[in-house]
Amino acid sequence: MVSFLKGGNFMETEELQELVETVSLNFFDRPFRHKAVFNKRLRTTGGRYHLKTHNLDFNPKLLLKTDENTLVGVIKHELCHYHLHLSGEGYQHKDKTFKKLLKEVGGLRFTPSLTGKNEPKRVLKYQCLTCKTVVKRQRCFDTDKYVCAKCRGKLQFVEPIKS
Repeated sequence: MVSFLKGGNFMETEELQELVETVSLNFFDRPFRHKAVFNKRLRTTGGRYHLKTHNLDFNPKLLLKTDENTLVGVIKHELCHYHLHLSGEGYQHKDKTFKKLLKEVGGLRFTPSLTGKNEPKRVLKYQCLTCKTVVKRQRCFDTDKYVCAKCRGKLQFVEPIKS
């Protein structure tokens, strides 16, 4: 039993399951017979449909950074994949049947950005020991394996900076 914050309140996994089942019956006239859970590992996507298990995962950031209408829109999107796949029709984003059903039920085509635009990115600063060239990267790397592109000198990690 996992719970996530929803507008100051917590939303339990059971509540998410009930919401998905209700949306499925109200908008698709078909029951949802599998599991719907929150998945903290989802970063940029709002939800995911699993082809093998038919379960649905949802990003808990949807509760923190969007409203309930957006959550329901993402649920409708994932249920389009679910119901079309189970009925043997085109369930991928590129398929006409998917686009048509998504439009009929009023689901979201894209999830709004879940990464805050005001949040600073992590930038790491490296410097060449020979020519003093500064190299900025978002990902860290092994300074024993890589050298300066200008002079082939040894790189040294300086500091993380906020960009």
